[in-house]
Amino acid sequence: MMRKFGNIVKVLAAVAAVLLMASCGSSRKFVYLNDMVPGESYPINVESGTVVHVNDRLDIKVSCKNLELAVPFNTQTGAYQVSTDGSVKTAGVDLAEKGYRVDADGNIVFPILGKINVEGKSIKEVSELIESMIEEGNYIKDPEVSIEFLNFKYTVLGAAGAGTYNVEGDRITLLEAIAKAGDLGTNARVNRVQVIREEDGVRKVYEHDLRSKDVFESPAYYLQQNDIVYVVPKYKKKDTEDRAFQYGSLVLSVFASICSLLWVLK
Repeated sequence: MMRKFGNIVKVLAAVAAVLLMASCGSSRKFVYLNDMVPGESYPINVESGTVVHVNDRLDIKVSCKNLELAVPFNTQTGAYQVSTDGSVKTAGVDLAEKGYRVDADGNIVFPILGKINVEGKSIKEVSELIESMIEEGNYIKDPEVSIEFLNFKYTVLGAAGAGTYNVEGDRITLLEAIAKAGDLGTNARVNRVQVIREEDGVRKVYEHDLRSKDVFESPAYYLQQNDIVYVVPKYKKKDTEDRAFQYGSLVLSVFASICSLLWVLK
């Protein structure tokens, strides 16, 4: 009797093991960048390639040794007050959130300097342009211009954490964007991660295989404003076939286990 009971326990344990393996079988883990060799060096592209587009909003601040001279160029950073010692400080509500919007012609309207064409230029190029215009107009000697995007965002769709995400600063990589979205879904095609981008009035699609180091060489490795990251899911038909195979295997395994149990109980 004890022997028969022990056999029953073994059969039940086997059934539990089959069910456990079946429940884990649907989860898939991805191996990223698996063609990179440990210990080997790879060049790094330090340029983010982020440029200014139409409808971007820029936070632009001008500073110099004599803060009073910079006041006319910072009208969007709120009200100013001059203290008794001659120093200048901001007061009131900070309006920099609105920033300078790039119009349909690629221009911003900047205090004193007027219209400045910034479309297609990097943040560094725009900073240098404004600094040179201020110096050439003899307004300030050695001005310093700092610029940040106020509306840098990207969208993730497909087999990943779908949503629209904001970026602090002016630089984010494709891998960082996917990580921020919660990584790829279990039904993702890791070799078909697309970046949809508007360039020169048309939309372009850049496709990436995240298993390869070639992703670092892609012109879309560094995202730009309003890029769409689309992770292609596995085809619905294929998913159905996968599930049907898993469920069929599970049913056969359970059936075989039950038959074994009935045989033991005879």
